[in-house]
Amino acid sequence: MQNLREGGRDMSNVVVIDDSVVVRKIVEIILHRYGIACISYEDGYEALRAFKTGEDYVPDLIFLDIGLPRIDGYDLLRLMKTSPQFDHTTVVMLSARDGVLDRLKSRLAGAKGYITKPFKTQELLSIALSCLEHPSNNNARPARTEVEGHNHAIG
Repeated sequence: MQNLREGGRDMSNVVVIDDSVVVRKIVEIILHRYGIACISYEDGYEALRAFKTGEDYVPDLIFLDIGLPRIDGYDLLRLMKTSPQFDHTTVVMLSARDGVLDRLKSRLAGAKGYITKPFKTQELLSIALSCLEHPSNNNARPARTEVEGHNHAIG
């Protein structure tokens, strides 16, 4: 896989919002291996606070859990989509929920992709690289959520 570093500095910023410390750490490790900067938050309010205090900071990609404490992923995504700050941020839902209704609700809230936990390392990385390498395509098509031939199940 290609490293997204330019001159030793990370080129992209990814945020993970998930109440599971294990999921957050796994995603961070996967992305850091490929030079992708990653920050994680355990709930939506913590992330919103950080975005508000660093108004010039805008992530390129957000992996967002649906079942968060205090504010669920759907409501958080709807709130973010009302702010021009996130106009060019791609959001991919990351959830243990695998139902068609959850996928539809995610899409209606503004998500561009959906990954079901437990996920495969290559699946997450493929989606991240696709979203970060081709940001102009993120509004045109959903991120791929199926990668064949990989057996590193995690989550």
